[in-house]
Amino acid sequence: MLAVFEKAIGNPPEELRLPSVGLDLQGKKTLEEILETFRLLWPQSTLYHLSNGNFMALSHEAESPLHPRSMVVMDDIFCIFVGNLANMPELRRHYGLSRRATEAMVVIEAYKVLRDRAPYPPDQVIKDLEGKFAFILFDARSVTLFVARDREGRVELKWGMAGDGSLVFSDDPNTIQEACGKSCAPFPPGCIFMNANGLISFDHPLHKVKAIAREDDEGKICGVIFQVDLFTRLPSIPRTGSAANWADITVQEGE
Repeated sequence: MLAVFEKAIGNPPEELRLPSVGLDLQGKKTLEEILETFRLLWPQSTLYHLSNGNFMALSHEAESPLHPRSMVVMDDIFCIFVGNLANMPELRRHYGLSRRATEAMVVIEAYKVLRDRAPYPPDQVIKDLEGKFAFILFDARSVTLFVARDREGRVELKWGMAGDGSLVFSDDPNTIQEACGKSCAPFPPGCIFMNANGLISFDHPLHKVKAIAREDDEGKICGVIFQVDLFTRLPSIPRTGSAANWADITVQEGE
């Protein structure tokens, strides 16, 4: 699979650029060049053109039977899903879906809950997904990008920054390296990325996910990894709803 979003939409973390700082753009491609290369490599792929040259593409060639790929478009929401969910019966019942609903359809319904019940925390949505998976979702109406990978990182997913600053995702290491050169990294397991909110851990949502540069023997940055910093806590969001109101009433009665 391959998904590419221009910098204005993808809003990639600048740390992805670290391995290429001080270097020219050799080995990195623009959005248009990435699309042309992908078409040549995978002529039988399914391709969805989005606004401003952004695109999402899926090929079933060299697909692992353990990690099948699928793509669904519903209500202007595009979703590529790789892998499988172990608790599909429970998820279908929870979201009111039929037995024919696929993993990608479940993810779209989960995203709609997140979108329509704001400020519903995204980590609560993803915690319900059990299995080996990675997905890329794009809501064309709200221009929202939503990406996640399972806790163990059992499904391959990498992201990177192209020569024009576009954000690139792929489950094929060769494809993303050709597109981004050294400016790519594994997408961190157990994490969510949203273009408006950045990168968060769905198991540790109140702790920062930071980039750590890797250096070669000469002290030059040769790569970057993202991981949860359990020593840095993000500001918590005030509680809302009935649970918070009940807590306030209990405090007042005890005073």
